[in-house]
Amino acid sequence: MLTLDEARTQLTLANRILAHEGVLDAFGHVSIRHPSDPSRYLLARSRSPELIEPADILEFTLDSEPVVPTTTVLYGERVIHGCIYQARADVQAVCHHHARAVMPFCISGAPLRAVNHLGATMGREVPFWDQRDEFGDTNLIVAKPAEGQSLARALGPHWVVLMRRHGATVAATSNEELVFRSVFCCRNAEMQREAQMLGGVSPLTPGETDKAGAFNLEPRPIARAWEYWTTRLRKAGKAVV
Repeated sequence: MLTLDEARTQLTLANRILAHEGVLDAFGHVSIRHPSDPSRYLLARSRSPELIEPADILEFTLDSEPVVPTTTVLYGERVIHGCIYQARADVQAVCHHHARAVMPFCISGAPLRAVNHLGATMGREVPFWDQRDEFGDTNLIVAKPAEGQSLARALGPHWVVLMRRHGATVAATSNEELVFRSVFCCRNAEMQREAQMLGGVSPLTPGETDKAGAFNLEPRPIARAWEYWTTRLRKAGKAVV
């Protein structure tokens, strides 16, 4: 089990890796469940992911309230994280992003499918959530508990949910798995769009998705990718100091 300080460092790395690999930009956020208290989670203060430092990481209840009262500006959409942790005991990490790769799917409603073995880590189905269905015209920010709960219901037992006209939310059983799934979901989206322009898409079968997803989520592939991404981060001078 990680110590709290180790968890803060790992979450900082996740933020910076996902920014460096093009999943996050000035916006988006990443959280992990508290390493020793499942009724809490860790999330940074409101800051761009590439700039996150361990000292920025705060503790929140599953109602998305800070454990220690603060005057620091917080992410407005933190209920996304709290509501998913409330709904899914198996989820240990969550990322919300607006990656350019997935936005055409969010806007068009075209289904995002696993089209290569690494994309299989998305799972068999990537559901859609349309905020308009329950809440009408909004500013598209998921800031109310009811909105977060609705999104968590749409995610259901799956690992990725697309948010119409907004972005995507990704869940995982570990911090490293979250980074792996988030990166390769975006790469899969890019390849699916490019293949469609060439004339068609041949997605994985459900059986292939299950087998390839399980294989690529084993410790060895995840560790290999994590080492690669942290090395890239270090060479770019963006590692945690």
